[in-house]
Formats: sequence, structure tokens, C-alpha cells
Amino acid sequence: MEDVIRLTTREGGQRVDKYLGQEVPSLSRSRAQQLIAEGLVTVNGAQVKPSHRLRQGDEIVARVPPVEEVKLAPQSIPLEVVYENEDLLVVNKPAGLVVHPGHGHQNGTLANALLARYPDLPVDEHKRPGIVHRLDKDTSGLIVVAKNEDARGDLQRQFKEGRVEKLYLALVHGKVEPKSGMVDAPIGRDARHRKRMAVVRSGGRDALTEYRVLEYLSDYTLLEIRPRTGRTHQVRVHLAFINHPVVGDTVYGYRKQRLGLKRQFLHAQRLGFQLPSSGEDVELTSELAQDLAEVLDSLRKPALITADEWERSGS
Repeated sequence: MEDVIRLTTREGGQRVDKYLGQEVPSLSRSRAQQLIAEGLVTVNGAQVKPSHRLRQGDEIVARVPPVEEVKLAPQSIPLEVVYENEDLLVVNKPAGLVVHPGHGHQNGTLANALLARYPDLPVDEHKRPGIVHRLDKDTSGLIVVAKNEDARGDLQRQFKEGRVEKLYLALVHGKVEPKSGMVDAPIGRDARHRKRMAVVRSGGRDALTEYRVLEYLSDYTLLEIRPRTGRTHQVRVHLAFINHPVVGDTVYGYRKQRLGLKRQFLHAQRLGFQLPSSGEDVELTSELAQDLAEVLDSLRKPALITADEWERSGS
């Protein structure tokens, strides 16, 4: 059962994450930042950012879920490693594979597989061996893993500073117009459904998603997506927000119109970054997963209309 912490500030000027870390013995500042990012902290009833400056008399409510003890065990699970050197490796993650243990997924994760194959990977406080970023369970594609602490720190900085090039392919409902654009909408925890994220105007974290139309396919659009920030479920939330949810996404999209898919049509196709030791630029690509490729093939059989042809037709 979660703890509910209620505080009233005696003076102002301090960041809310720092204040919680100092005033609540059971919370570190990093844990406070995590709770804030998950929408579990409000100030005067509104979600805020970790950098929010408090004022005297502010009412703070923090909902703290119990911390599950994670016992990470090595497990022999096949991995497709597409690149590896002394500092890192890049894995082509299949759909259905959870990245690291959590509620309901204590075993059978990418983290378990990594620990079995690379027992010396650096493990952080959350028992995540070498994990630098995440992909949703049902998103396939490329994910980078650090093999030592220096590489992990370097890669984390690249992600934080927006220097990592991430490109996704997504099939969405409807015909997306204009052919390219940017979704600029803050994301936070959904106030009504705590396990979901949503566009949250008050207290949400800045989120930017760039898109470009690749093909119009019947009543669907194939998009190239470049997330410029890395919020939880960002691509799926933003596409649903512009009324073009990802096909197969039963959380943010439609439960029935899935084109036979058992997961969302979202694939991390390209990943570009600098090698930590040398600074050399690396760009890796992953072929579209078979289940997604088959959906495109079925849609292309009647007709194929490219974005340029659609525009020229005046439709």
C-alpha cells in the first residue's frame, strides 16, 4: 500500500525535488525526482516539474508506492547483438521482451538476458545492468547497453543533451496532414489512469516529437518519427493526441482496429550516437520486424500511394 506524505512549506525559494529529499528521510532526491516524473507529487493540487520553486505555505502531497525488491538473476535468453565494442553493445530487441524487471515482470527480461551473457555489466541502484534508455515491451528495435560505468555516463549525457539520433517507424490511423510537423505538448502522468501517461498542460514535462509521412496506405499512414525528448510513452501519447493513434496500441488507441497485430506498430529502426572512447559517430539500422512488415505488405497489395503522389493528386 502506498504512503501519502503531506507537507506545508514554512518558507519559499527551494526546488521541490530538493525539498522532498531533505524533509522526508525515506526519500532521496533522485527518488523524489522519479515520483515527480511519474505524476505522484502535486503542489497545491497541480503536477509540477522537479525544478518547480516552492513558495511559503505551499501544500505538497507525495504518493509513494512501495518499493519492490528486485532480485535480478541471469537467464539464458537469445539476444540479437547488432554492434559491440569494449564500451557498449546494441541489441535488436524483439516485441514482447520487457527491458528490465518491474511490477509483474520479475523474470524473462532483457536485463536478465544481459546479465547471463555479460556478467560484468555495471548494475545501477535499480538493478538495471548497463541499461541507458528504454523501449516499451511491445516496441521492437534498437537499444544500446553500456558495458562499463564511464560508457554509461557518456551515453546518458548524450541522451540528456539530445545528441542521440532516434528514428522510429509507426503506422497510424488516418491520413496525417501536413506531411511533416512537430508535436509540442508536455507529458505527465494521467490524473484519471495512473498507469498511463497523457498530455498534461500544468506540470507536464516538455516533450517534442517530429514526424514525416512516408506513405499513405488506404486509411492509414506510415510515419517516420524522431522523438526530440525521451518521455515515457512519448511517441504513442503524442500520436494519439493529434488523433492519429498507433495501429495496435490498445492503451492509447483503438482496441479493435488492429490489422491482426498483437502489439503496437512501432519499431525503433535507427540509432545514431558517438562512441564514448573515440568520439566516432555510429549509425545503426534494424530491419522492420516480420509481423509489421507483413501488415505493410497486406496494405500495399491493393494500391500504393506515396506522400508525393498523394499531394500531386490534389486529394
